[in-house]
Parts: sequence; C-alpha cells; structure tokens
Amino acid sequence: MFLVKHSSHGRKLNQDSYRSDWLKITQVVNKNDQSSLHLAILNADKLLDKALRELGIKGQTMGERLKSADKMWSNSKHVWTAHKLRNRIAHETDVRLSNEITSRALSAFKQALKDLGAI
Repeated sequence: MFLVKHSSHGRKLNQDSYRSDWLKITQVVNKNDQSSLHLAILNADKLLDKALRELGIKGQTMGERLKSADKMWSNSKHVWTAHKLRNRIAHETDVRLSNEITSRALSAFKQALKDLGAI
C-alpha cells in the first residue's frame, strides 16, 4: 500500500520539478560570496511562494499565503524567520549573511517545501 500526500486543496505538486529547482538553488551557494547567499535565500522564498500559489493557498501577498498555510508548517516560526530574512535582503542594502544564518534559512525553506509535499 502506498500513501500519497495531497494538499488540503486536493492538488498535488510535481515533486521532480521542485526537487530539481531546489537543487539548482543549493548548487550555486558559495559560502564566500554574499551575493550568492542572498540569491539562494531570495530564490528559496520564491520557490516556496510558487508552491503555495500552485496549491491554491489564499492571499494577495506571500505573507498572507504563509498565514493562510500556518497549520501546514511543522515549524511556523522557522518559516517566518526565513521569509523575514528574505524581506531584509530585498529591501535593505547592507544585509550581511553568515553561513550559519544562510544554512538555517535554507533548511527552513526546505522543510516548508516538504511540509507542502513539494519535495
């Protein structure tokens, strides 16, 4: 017997496509290059938003969709922390990321994608 995880909306995401996209995000991370760390966070957030939209999660903004999906997260606090980091990168010019902070944020995005059944 096999169990297939479906979203609460009855939609199923293409895991192969999401895994491929996730691999592309993580492969370009260069721990000595701030711009690659920033780009990885921005792209991970974008991929999570894509999954939320494909699942039909309600909300005009990513923040609203994250709130709508709140019960789906295994760790809501981590998802929000990672998204807020993305917002800082997008709106502030002087954000410096450590490898540890980047790793934690990417782990949170990865878990969120798993929670949605994307990867």
